[in-house]
Amino acid sequence: MPRKHTLEQRELANVASLNQSPGKGPAMGNWDTDRRASYEDAPGGLGEGVNTISSSSNPLQPPDTPSEEPFTTYFDSKIPIPEDEKHSCFSFRKLWAFTGPGFLMSIAYLDPGNIESDLQSGAIAGFKLLWVLMLATIIGLLLQRLAARLGVVTGLHLAEVCNRQYQKVPRIILWLMVELAIIGSDMQEVIGSAIAINLLSVGKIPLWGGVLITIADTFVFLFLDKYGLRKLEAFFGFLITIMALTFGYEYVTVRPNQGQLLRGLFVPGCPGCGTPQLEQAVGIVGAVIMPHNMYLHSALVKSRQVNRANKREVQEANKYFFIESCIALFVSFIINIFVVTVFAEAFFEKTNGDVHRVCGNTSSPHVSLFPNNNQTLEVDIYKGGVVLGCYFGPAALYIWAIGILAAGQSSTMTGTYSGQFVMEGFLNLRWSRFARVLLTRSIAITPTLFVAIFQDVEHLTGMNDFLNVLMSLQLPFALIPVLTFTSLPSVMNDFANGWFWKIGGGVLILLICSINMYFVVAYVMSLNHLALYVGAAVLSIIYLSFVAYLGWLCLIALGLSFLACGQSRSLGFAAHPELFLLDNVDADTTIPR
Repeated sequence: MPRKHTLEQRELANVASLNQSPGKGPAMGNWDTDRRASYEDAPGGLGEGVNTISSSSNPLQPPDTPSEEPFTTYFDSKIPIPEDEKHSCFSFRKLWAFTGPGFLMSIAYLDPGNIESDLQSGAIAGFKLLWVLMLATIIGLLLQRLAARLGVVTGLHLAEVCNRQYQKVPRIILWLMVELAIIGSDMQEVIGSAIAINLLSVGKIPLWGGVLITIADTFVFLFLDKYGLRKLEAFFGFLITIMALTFGYEYVTVRPNQGQLLRGLFVPGCPGCGTPQLEQAVGIVGAVIMPHNMYLHSALVKSRQVNRANKREVQEANKYFFIESCIALFVSFIINIFVVTVFAEAFFEKTNGDVHRVCGNTSSPHVSLFPNNNQTLEVDIYKGGVVLGCYFGPAALYIWAIGILAAGQSSTMTGTYSGQFVMEGFLNLRWSRFARVLLTRSIAITPTLFVAIFQDVEHLTGMNDFLNVLMSLQLPFALIPVLTFTSLPSVMNDFANGWFWKIGGGVLILLICSINMYFVVAYVMSLNHLALYVGAAVLSIIYLSFVAYLGWLCLIALGLSFLACGQSRSLGFAAHPELFLLDNVDADTTIPR
């Protein structure tokens, strides 16, 4: 065991180690332990100049002071990884040990916002946009890979790295933007759960009542990890299973045309499509790739015991996390296909009059939702359940509601985790567990409760469109930082992105951000109000300026160093990130588990 140092002694030792020649540093095991203790106990973010620990002038307390309760991350324990010498290339035992974070991440691909995008895609474009859904899921997988690698290699999640690498003002702006994305996503998820409760109670529980129920049970479920992280992951697996069974039931009941399904998946194009179908395709991409999910996934991978001083273990962790993410997103993709094809088969090119007559014949209490006219049917989560009940019986409606409830509840819980990680990472909070949960929940839930009180359950489509635009605007504030830091050798060392990932990642992020900006512009243009146009123009200048700043730093990280113009100290990157992050990775160094 190394001797206990004060925090100041640790930093002097770390700075001295940086002056040694490469390959002659201290033993990675002790250095990594001391270094992690330093940044986990430092109360402030990185300052500028040589002092990379804190901009505060107050002396820091030693981390081993017995009078101070040790600060723990959200996951109090880590899952050990078993050794399997018989299977050196691939081990199912190790894959099982790494299984969990990817499935929690995949829930963002199954939240009520995604489900609504799926059913609208089927009702508006039939099977024609299935290839867009598949492509968006693959792109999402590649971007999630970058986020997971950042967490595995550095031992820090994305919010923590942003806190240590960006300057103070950009860091605060970035935190506010990510919080907006989490609030927007959370509103859709909580209201999705409330709609499901309203359907299951045959309208007896109003929307605001469903929101209160969702808030209460979310607090209860969030403390399941006190009984073990594996039990919490198993509970999320149970909710995903419920979604697969309920939406799978709808799929079997409706029996979509398999030929059209395969054609829609593997033949790109959209013959006969117009503006509504194009906007729906853009909406699919925006719904699938969620900004807060990058922060979430980079934090979840920290729940496994990985010796970051051992290059082989880091490579192994990256491999198994990627395999697990592939499996998890494949499951979520199948569930999304269930929803798209059900509505493509049953309700594509249907009119309000068609549904009005069918609901009237079945004596549905919701027949007034659909006016008796020839306008194309427009559906959302609530109306989707109603039309399923009218066409395929009450069982289809209630099973649909159960699936939506599972989607809303699971995504609300992972959204809470995202809020925890983002706030703790950017602000370096040292509060009690309950206080952190209460604060992050209050920030996200308060606007949701106001919407539920003053908005009717039957008229939420406009609000959902606004929330989708809000989250589309926040996407660069997750994608640009994750590409920036995974491309910096000072942060990722031997695991920094190569040229293929730098160019490919940059092109993908540019494409996704452009698609989402088109969606935003189309939404603003549909408002048809001069004052809103002027306001949007002013906000756009501010927004694009900040995105350009982050993009400038990203391009420098990608290798275009001439853009720095010799001002490396003012770029916002830490002067010595090696004090905190993985430096000389030694493949021969091992630490007993």
